[in-house]
Amino acid sequence: MDGIHDLGGKQGFGTSLAERDEAVFHATWEKRVFALAGLLLGTGCFVVDAFRHAIERVDPTAYLADGYYGRWLGALERLEREARERGGLAAGRFPLAGAGRALEHEPRFRVGDRVATRDLQRAGHTRLPACGRRRQGVVEIVQGGWVLPDTRAHGQGEHPQCVYAVRFTGESLWGETAEPRTSVCLDLFESYLEPA
Repeated sequence: MDGIHDLGGKQGFGTSLAERDEAVFHATWEKRVFALAGLLLGTGCFVVDAFRHAIERVDPTAYLADGYYGRWLGALERLEREARERGGLAAGRFPLAGAGRALEHEPRFRVGDRVATRDLQRAGHTRLPACGRRRQGVVEIVQGGWVLPDTRAHGQGEHPQCVYAVRFTGESLWGETAEPRTSVCLDLFESYLEPA
């Protein structure tokens, strides 16, 4: 899904500023939103992938204006509204186990393999950022099997796949404007990759 949430590599937003000694929470309501999200995710009412997809669907203006926990609140409101439309929240609807899974086949790629990312442009959730599409990198770590967020976010099953930490040079992601000698590792699912 291409949206305002996928800012990696986009230009015109200025420099990211970090607050010195920034507090985790700037207001009491932020603590409450954090606790509510933890409760709903912890009891299995929502899965993290559905939560992330709900954040991606926050109105673009609100996404930029509402701040980190404001986005969380908007996402929780959307999930609650959608759950009511389906007939209510169902605690325990989703398994609470972690996302790691055994695979039925060996990993397709190995450490050191050159890989290329596909040009996936999905209407729904994906963990492949726009800046990482149609790029070449090198597999640094083979991380084993994990639930595919692209399907689980939409209630379409787990479809576990191998995940790879793939290193990209800054230049391969952002062109000549990239900071010299930088690299970024992206955790990418096997279906996002093909041999370079």
